[in-house]
Amino acid sequence: MVNSPHSLSQLALFLILCCYFASSSTSAARPGFLFPVHRGRCTPQYWGSSKREEWPKMVPQRSTVSKVFGSRAIERFRSDLTLLEAATRNDDVENAYARVLKQSSAALLNSYSRLGFPYRAWEVKTLLLKGLISEKDAAQQAHILKMANEACN
Repeated sequence: MVNSPHSLSQLALFLILCCYFASSSTSAARPGFLFPVHRGRCTPQYWGSSKREEWPKMVPQRSTVSKVFGSRAIERFRSDLTLLEAATRNDDVENAYARVLKQSSAALLNSYSRLGFPYRAWEVKTLLLKGLISEKDAAQQAHILKMANEACN
C-alpha cells in the first residue's frame, strides 16, 4: 500500500538518490566509482595514454614544459618536466598550479592537432602564464581550459 510508512520511506529514499545522481552527472567529472571520468580525444588522460595517435610534430612528447611554455614555467615547475609527464600528473586535485599545467598541456596539443579547437597555441600559452600569477588565477584558467578540452571532439 502506498500510504504505509515503509513505502513512503522507500519512495523518499528513491527520490533522494535520483536527485543525487542527476546532479552529480551534470557536475564536473571526478575520478571515482560513482563519477564518470572524461576520456575524450582532447583530455589530458587521452594525451597521456594514447598510443593510437601521434603527438603533433610541433611539441614532441619529450618536449619540456619550460621550452614550450617559457621561462616563467621554470619558476613553478621542474625544468626537466616533459609535456607527457604534465599531462599524466595525478597531483592536480588540491594543487591549482598542477591542474592548470595539466589542462594547458592538453589544450596546447589540441591547438596543434584539432581543427576547430577554440584556442590557438599562443592563446593557450598566454592562459598558462596568466594562471601562474596566483593560485586563484591558476584555478580559474584550469577551469577554462578543462571546459575547452572536454568540449573538444
